[in-house]
Amino acid sequence: MDHRVIADRIAADIAAGRLKPGDRLPPQRRFARRHGIAASTAARVYGELARRGLTTGEVGRGTFVRSARPAEPALPEPGGARVDLEFNFCLLPAQAELLAPALRGLVDDGLVAATTPVGVAGTPEVRAATAALLARGGWAPDPRRVLFTGNGRQAIAAAVAALVPVGGRLGVEAVTYPVVKALAARLGITLVPLAVDDAGVLPDALRAADVRAAYLQPVLHNPLGTTVPPGRRAELAEVVRDLDVQVVEDAVYAFLGPDLPPLAPERTTVVDSLSKRLAPGLTLGFVVPPGHLVDRVAATARSGGWAAGHFALAAAGRWLADGTVRAVVDRKRALARERQLLARTHLAGFDVRGDPGAFHCWWRLPDGWRAETFTAAASRRGIAITPAAAFAVVPGHAPNAVRLALASTDEDTLVPALTTLAALARGAPEDDFPD
Repeated sequence: MDHRVIADRIAADIAAGRLKPGDRLPPQRRFARRHGIAASTAARVYGELARRGLTTGEVGRGTFVRSARPAEPALPEPGGARVDLEFNFCLLPAQAELLAPALRGLVDDGLVAATTPVGVAGTPEVRAATAALLARGGWAPDPRRVLFTGNGRQAIAAAVAALVPVGGRLGVEAVTYPVVKALAARLGITLVPLAVDDAGVLPDALRAADVRAAYLQPVLHNPLGTTVPPGRRAELAEVVRDLDVQVVEDAVYAFLGPDLPPLAPERTTVVDSLSKRLAPGLTLGFVVPPGHLVDRVAATARSGGWAAGHFALAAAGRWLADGTVRAVVDRKRALARERQLLARTHLAGFDVRGDPGAFHCWWRLPDGWRAETFTAAASRRGIAITPAAAFAVVPGHAPNAVRLALASTDEDTLVPALTTLAALARGAPEDDFPD
């Protein structure tokens, strides 16, 4: 029997409370006899549980269930007076003026209706408008499959919780959106890191992962900024179909990237949100499951308390109908390309990667610098950036890189910050942290 299957059972017992923090597991040989497995397999089970952070071994005493760990923080809250290259919140100049007319009309014409309860399916009008918004690369979702949550994070949580049981396994890129790590911890789900290269997830890594669901970001990956090219997309689609894998595709940045459909539409639950398109405080999450999963995802969203509010739905419907969302998106696409060009210009000569339309880039640091040291040195200069460790699924296995978010500051602030970071990278850590 595969040692991971047995480890999954123990993990499920821990998640369900049948094994509590501090409980001692039997010695490995006794565990092997009890489960009818070889002693070497038992050792691998115990090693897998320790790798997942579920147990701890004490020499001379045995193996114990770890105390419940708080979920990993996604990212710290934005700081105060500093140059913020950590958070990707883009607000256009005079954007409030673009949004205001629809809100004034909502208050005047439909405030009472907008403050009544509404289900995860929203209203037919907003479903149709959202389906049109999310259509891409020849894929046009059926409006009847569009569901709404309070924000994009809740959309991810609803999709993942519907597809992966407590104690189950979810494949994710080896570096991924940090919120997914926190969600998995809260849902009692084990993340299985999938190796990636510059073209995205390696198909062989997905084949070997032994998962029935995977959370992926094929378009404008966060933090890598990459988009999976056509050949790799076809290979991954073949794998998920062959292995009967369900995909949760995070498309939150896809509106900035190339016009591509989901990897395998009939096996993919698309999650997206309004906040990246409009503003971080205007939250509304979108979930579009395959037809056979709509009821399951809807039930999960309701039970999790993740349904969207009617006022947010009504406001979004007006912004979609009057062309506001499209106008803001077009301007943000142009701005993202300008920011990406600035980054490439002022960091010329360094290994900086990312889609030309992304609001973030991935910087593989020069030899001599460690990501954490570079982040600290940047902070000493008042610049906030994010080290790769924040995105790594397995602690201690982060690339030597940092993510630069390019959306949250204006050009007059961004250019000097990039110039400062380039000068810092050309130096040596000992210059900044003398003995």
